[in-house]
Amino acid sequence: MQSIPFRKYARRFHLWLGLSLGLLLVVICLSGAALVFYVEIDTWLHPELERKQATTDATWDNTLATLNTAYPDKSGCWRIEVNDSNRAVSARYYNPPETQNEGFAPLMVWVGHDGKTVLRQNYWGHYLVTWLYNLHYTLLFGETGTVIIGYMGLAALILLLSGLLAWWPKQGQWSKSLNFKARSSTVGLLYDWHKVLGLISFIPLFVLIATGVMLALPKETNSILNQLLEPVQSAKRIVLEQPISKHKHISIEQALLAARSAIAHHLPAQQSNRNQQPELRLAWIYTPDNTDASSRYFTFRFQTPEDPSTRFPNTFVKVDAQTAAVIDIFSTWDHGTANIIKGWLHALHDGSAGGLVLRVFWLFVGAAVLLLFLLGFIRWRIRTNRKPNPTKPTLINN
Repeated sequence: MQSIPFRKYARRFHLWLGLSLGLLLVVICLSGAALVFYVEIDTWLHPELERKQATTDATWDNTLATLNTAYPDKSGCWRIEVNDSNRAVSARYYNPPETQNEGFAPLMVWVGHDGKTVLRQNYWGHYLVTWLYNLHYTLLFGETGTVIIGYMGLAALILLLSGLLAWWPKQGQWSKSLNFKARSSTVGLLYDWHKVLGLISFIPLFVLIATGVMLALPKETNSILNQLLEPVQSAKRIVLEQPISKHKHISIEQALLAARSAIAHHLPAQQSNRNQQPELRLAWIYTPDNTDASSRYFTFRFQTPEDPSTRFPNTFVKVDAQTAAVIDIFSTWDHGTANIIKGWLHALHDGSAGGLVLRVFWLFVGAAVLLLFLLGFIRWRIRTNRKPNPTKPTLINN
């Protein structure tokens, strides 16, 4: 029996794995490419959220008061995102009773800059960008879909590696293997374009898929990092056991002042000036959960200078809502290499680590997946249609 050359075997494996997974990978990658501009797309679709004229920004306490007035039945924790100065303030209320049968579907609310008006409300998954997020992250199948996405990502990494092995040139033929060959056939040209585009996008695709797998399979990722490096740490849920005071909660501004002071002393000073405190950017405010006496604290989420993630940074400060005492500080960057790797995952995957340049680049990489699939599929169809049909008689020229 004649043995199949290694590269030929790799090509067959790459072909059939690509045909099996290709369409789903295109859906995942194109939805992900769009989500790189999640905020911009949503703002474009809802121009009422943009600041039309100069107004005095409200305090965070005014914004919370408006939320409490508009939604008196929502007495749990509000998560308020600190947006840029040109967009309305957005807030989330997790596990509202209205969507309790929909899995992850928090109430999403946008409050005007004056802190007095609710401009818009909706539920996660009920409008375009969040529907795209669910499609990208779960294939619209909830937690089960996320696991499927994770293992599909592992298969996609194998697909990438099999494509590289199928192309891998023999010794002394590297230069030749990177060139377009003088071909007259469509099949040959399609192969060359697929090869070149695949080689160009190999590394960025590997980064995107690998980070996506690690985000989709956090337990498995943590287990591997624990074995290879050190235990992965995360912010703990604090349970307050002191009796509830009759006094009202302190203001968000008071709690924020305590948090900033504590985190400034916790983090090292800038290398350029040991007396200069590190720059901190507030990203999120989690208000106390009034439905749970043990959770009566504010949580402030900060971006520190070493943190590449702009929307979801990894430094948390918890402040008692009645005493203003700082009860916990957690920063991913204090806990070794494994945590640093975890801290980079989201920022690499959504492109925020590289600003607008990387986000635009990720957009093109996502589009490249569609082109790779089309080039490979069309080439396969042409080759399949060219194969002789064994049921038809063959003309023999004498």
